[in-house]
Amino acid sequence: MGRKFFVGGNWKMNGSKDEIKKIVDTLNAASLNDNTDIVVSPPACYLEYTKGLASQKIHTAGQNSYKVAKGAFTGDLSPQMLLDCGADWVILGHSERRNVFGEDDQLIAEKVSYALECGMSVIACIGEKLEEREAGKTEEVVFKQIEAIAAKVTNWDKVVVAYEPVWAIGTGKTATPQQAQEVHAQLRKWLKEKVSEAVANSTRIVYGGSVTGGNCRELAQSPDIDGFLVGGASLKPEFIEIINAKA
Repeated sequence: MGRKFFVGGNWKMNGSKDEIKKIVDTLNAASLNDNTDIVVSPPACYLEYTKGLASQKIHTAGQNSYKVAKGAFTGDLSPQMLLDCGADWVILGHSERRNVFGEDDQLIAEKVSYALECGMSVIACIGEKLEEREAGKTEEVVFKQIEAIAAKVTNWDKVVVAYEPVWAIGTGKTATPQQAQEVHAQLRKWLKEKVSEAVANSTRIVYGGSVTGGNCRELAQSPDIDGFLVGGASLKPEFIEIINAKA
């Protein structure tokens, strides 16, 4: 099926120019797997700075964007603005946008659709909370989230789906490779049944949730895990190990 491995680093609300230069210099000097797509997502105010430092191997992503080009939306950004700053990817629907800032499935789907329309590539995030996992509602929740996105996507070529179990982030509970693979396989099956077999076979589904240099290689061996969306570890030298997990 030939799905190219994908590793994204979501720096969240972290970094300064000095810190970013150290991170990017480390990445530029490292031997990085040519068969892996690499994307880093700094805070928006550092997008152009990061892009200017990074080698051509490393793409940049916005951490969020809105569903229209311009207007009275204080504090928000449009896909056009991200593109203008050199970003060609954007992360949408991240668990923090959903659970801290209250973005619902419909809004996220509209934002995904508009970003794609503007020519951006999208990392579309889905995932269940701890209480939903413990109540046995994992599939119900992630299927509902991806259904909203699928209803707005006509071309999946520029979409990477990121499965991020919220219960595996900062709770002390870690998803095993088997648990992650199980959900990825079910998501691929959903895409096959609800969208098309071609989309199911070609769409990359990456995992996010306490990925480290220590567990990345075992996770990467799972047949339906096509890479990672990494948080804290992407700020550290071990991000290189994660990028090279399939090497």
